[in-house]
Amino acid sequence: MRKPIISITMGDPAGIGAEIIVKALSNKKIYKRSKPVVIGSKIVMKDALSFIPSSLMLNIIEDISQIKGEFGTINLIDLHNIQLDEFNYGKVSAKAGKASIDYIFKAIELAQQRKVDAVVTGPIHKKAIKAAGYHYAGHTEIFAEKTNTKDYAMMLYDKEMRVIHVSTHVSLRKACDLVKKDRVLTVIRLADKAMKDLGIERPRIGVAGLNPHAGEDGLFGDEEIKEIIPAIDQTKEEGITSEGPIPPDTIFSKVKGNQYDIAVVMYHDQGHIPMKFLGFKYNRRTNKWSTMSGVNVTVGLPIIRTSVDHGVAYGKAGEG
Repeated sequence: MRKPIISITMGDPAGIGAEIIVKALSNKKIYKRSKPVVIGSKIVMKDALSFIPSSLMLNIIEDISQIKGEFGTINLIDLHNIQLDEFNYGKVSAKAGKASIDYIFKAIELAQQRKVDAVVTGPIHKKAIKAAGYHYAGHTEIFAEKTNTKDYAMMLYDKEMRVIHVSTHVSLRKACDLVKKDRVLTVIRLADKAMKDLGIERPRIGVAGLNPHAGEDGLFGDEEIKEIIPAIDQTKEEGITSEGPIPPDTIFSKVKGNQYDIAVVMYHDQGHIPMKFLGFKYNRRTNKWSTMSGVNVTVGLPIIRTSVDHGVAYGKAGEG
């Protein structure tokens, strides 16, 4: 059976991206299922290997055909775009921001050329990429632009919870304005396809309301009546199993309790808060995060793109 080739972008060099890649690729199970290749910087990856006790070795390659598929080797395409004296761990810099964008562009190029089967992205910092002259709101928007994708959405996924967003990286005030029938309709359709792609034959989709109590029949806002309900009704006519609008303070327990397979949420924090509450575990004894579950998936793209569900963690960069 052919193992898929998975490209992994290193993320912001000043963050924890390189270190979490070393830790992830220290797991032998990864190599039983795939052939990973990192797109990043040799000098930063060597630094990460010095921070973390590891017997892993770098295999610097120029072409995907040079990949070694066995455990113990980190395949790396080195873009030669940053030096250690050009940034500081834990600090925002334009140079690191530019480097992180370069890694993403290269990964997308390889995916479009069908040289890799999927892309996993390391964390980037929005201020750093803005300092470098880019104005992307995040990975999702970069991938959509580079693949000329119009209809896409951010989905967060773990064993207990799955959510997909109508809007993400905009102000809360603007997010309310983006709750329109056509967009809600698109995201419900994307949710249905995403769940089917994951093997669920007939997905059950719960759609959250925007307002308290899902508007209470227009008492606390009319977006549910004007925009959300018409979208739900149309998807039902298309044969999609969707229900709502469901009050935002109850929908997530219904997904966790397996009444629904996924929740369609109206804005960034409505979906991110329950996901991170369930997925991030903080150890009071050590005052450290002990585990973080959850995967970010951009649905609607012509290529597979997933990401960690956390940021650059500048405060921990360079500590192993």
